[in-house]
Amino acid sequence: MANSHASKNEIGQIVWAACDTFRGAVESAQYKDYILTMLFVKYLSDLKKDVFEEYFNRYNGDMTRVDRALSRERFIVPEESTFDYLYERRDAANIGELINIALMKIEDANKSKLESVFRNIDFNSEGALGQTKDRNRRLKNLLEDFASPRLNLRPSVVGNRDVIGDVYEYLIGQFAAGAGKKAGEFYTPPEVSILLAKLVQPKPGDRICDPACGSGSLLIRVAKEIGSPDYFLGGQESNGSTWALCRMNMFLHGIDQKAQIEWCDTISNPRLLDHDELMRFNVVVANPPFSLKKWGAEFATNDPYNRFHRGLPPASKGDYAFISHMVEIALEGEGRVGVIVPHGVLFRGAAEGIIRKQFIDENILEAVIGLPEKLFFGTPIPAAILIFNKARKPWAEAQTERDRHILFIDASRDFESGTNQNVLREEDINRIFQTYLDFNPIEKYSSLATLADIQAADYNLNIPRYVDTFEEEEEVDIPAVQKEIEEIEAELVQVQAEMKKYLEELGL
Repeated sequence: MANSHASKNEIGQIVWAACDTFRGAVESAQYKDYILTMLFVKYLSDLKKDVFEEYFNRYNGDMTRVDRALSRERFIVPEESTFDYLYERRDAANIGELINIALMKIEDANKSKLESVFRNIDFNSEGALGQTKDRNRRLKNLLEDFASPRLNLRPSVVGNRDVIGDVYEYLIGQFAAGAGKKAGEFYTPPEVSILLAKLVQPKPGDRICDPACGSGSLLIRVAKEIGSPDYFLGGQESNGSTWALCRMNMFLHGIDQKAQIEWCDTISNPRLLDHDELMRFNVVVANPPFSLKKWGAEFATNDPYNRFHRGLPPASKGDYAFISHMVEIALEGEGRVGVIVPHGVLFRGAAEGIIRKQFIDENILEAVIGLPEKLFFGTPIPAAILIFNKARKPWAEAQTERDRHILFIDASRDFESGTNQNVLREEDINRIFQTYLDFNPIEKYSSLATLADIQAADYNLNIPRYVDTFEEEEEVDIPAVQKEIEEIEAELVQVQAEMKKYLEELGL
């Protein structure tokens, strides 16, 4: 019998095609919320069908026992919130309101897991989805697209639960590709996430945090790197709709019970706390917004957690605010931090220079890695990765080569060129990671710098100061070039004479 269900790629393509309902009328950065939320509802509904059949067969159709068992399930989907219920009412004049009610009932039935997740998603919004007639037409089309027989998301059909999670990630990536500058607010390119996950070397039992987690792709990638279900994930996200996507992403990957994702501002109101103190982590990673202007400097002045004791970042650039927070929440004596930053972080002076000097003098900065340009959605500028390691010994006590040096890697020339975005290839990722592991200098690629080297550069970490990638130009043979020019000029004279002859023959 032929396989009747869609593959992971087909599911992604079917759902992506459903976006045609919104294209041209709603920005992709906005309609992603509706598409991904409907995918979540469809999956919950199809999951319920599998669970129902299991209990129905187990209890021989005794609906009292079936209903009692369903009420104890980890996720409860009220009948008025199922996809089929909404699909049957797709022609209703108030279909947007009905979808909102369905989402609210899912939240109410699963308060400890999904409270507020749908608060920022309004299927009855005139501003986002158009006036009533247009809005109803779009929502009907959306429901019909998701009702495709090929879009059967029951676990018994699709098999591995990661399939739906991977489809969700694929769609987020597709939305990011079309969202312009806004894409960086919710998505880190997968190749960069893979690289960063390798560099921080997570291990079983680790507590892992991303304080600017977006839709959660980087956190999930670090978790996958462990190769074990033994970990805890902590995330903070200030954008409500993006936080909701992250919560759904965790569920669809089957790791929501291992994750605490908070909707909050990391700088002014961190909510990953342990007895009123900042929660500490073995691994901290992030792709925070580059040079954020309104990052909360007014709150940092009297920070109750003393995160900015090395210096207060400038009010106009929040890069070192996020870096300072990340380093502070990394466990003393062992925490690893990997953060993506704009290159200005490496050399800007004033307040940032003071903070950078403190990090270097403490000898917790381990590596500075320059990446190619155009890797990130929404910005063509190249970025860098900073790796901090709080297991390093102070400079005065450093015994190993690793503790006595900071590694610089210039990986800016290794990538696959794309029309809009460049991409790190597997060999590029592996080369960076192996160089980091080996901690050795490689001509025109990496170098090791001592504290004296850094001090001689006035604590400037600009990578070209340490990695010489200058290529000598090939020596020009002047006499040969001159001879070639003379030969060309002689040929030109001959051609001009022939052209004059032909013109005369034509009477011109």
